[in-house]
Amino acid sequence: MGVNGVTEVTNNIATTYASTINAPAESKKKDDEEVKVKAEAAAVYEKSNEKEAEKPVISNKETDRTKIIQQLKADDALRQQQLLDIVHKMMGKQAKTYGIANTDNDQDSIWKFLAKGDFTVDAATKAQAQEDISENGYWGVKQTSERILDFAKALAGDDPEKLEKMRSAFEKGYKQAEKTWGGELPDISKQTFDAVMKGFDELTGKVET
Repeated sequence: MGVNGVTEVTNNIATTYASTINAPAESKKKDDEEVKVKAEAAAVYEKSNEKEAEKPVISNKETDRTKIIQQLKADDALRQQQLLDIVHKMMGKQAKTYGIANTDNDQDSIWKFLAKGDFTVDAATKAQAQEDISENGYWGVKQTSERILDFAKALAGDDPEKLEKMRSAFEKGYKQAEKTWGGELPDISKQTFDAVMKGFDELTGKVET
């Protein structure tokens, strides 16, 4: 390395060292300025808070009230949708079980097709389906209607207005089930519909229990 190269390196080292020595002082100065700015901002902020404290909080209450109302409406809509979905699925399963239980009845051929494409059922499955749609069976009119009403009461409580909304959701769910199955549901489902509607009448006080 030549003399010029050594000199250049020496100068660079000296410059770097000088910068390092001076950095704390410059940093402190910058910190002092930042502290001053923050202090001024804090003072302004405190004054602002004092002014805000003098203002009435009605606007905040109104905002909170609006949010609560919106949340209640959303919850109400969700509950109705939940019952609608339950009814749609439940009536479809009831119709399918009915179709399986009546595989030998030519008049129920539509239910055979809708319940299962190539519809072949063994004796045990058919016997279970027949039991399930019996008077006291799981998919019978009594138990199915009671389950639907229990869901509605759980979602709406004892509020007559909310129960009427649940009734509307039930009717929509039933109609959706009909569309899914391509026509009217079987007699057992129609009887279940009537039983549920009567149950809603009793719950809302339209008829005496």
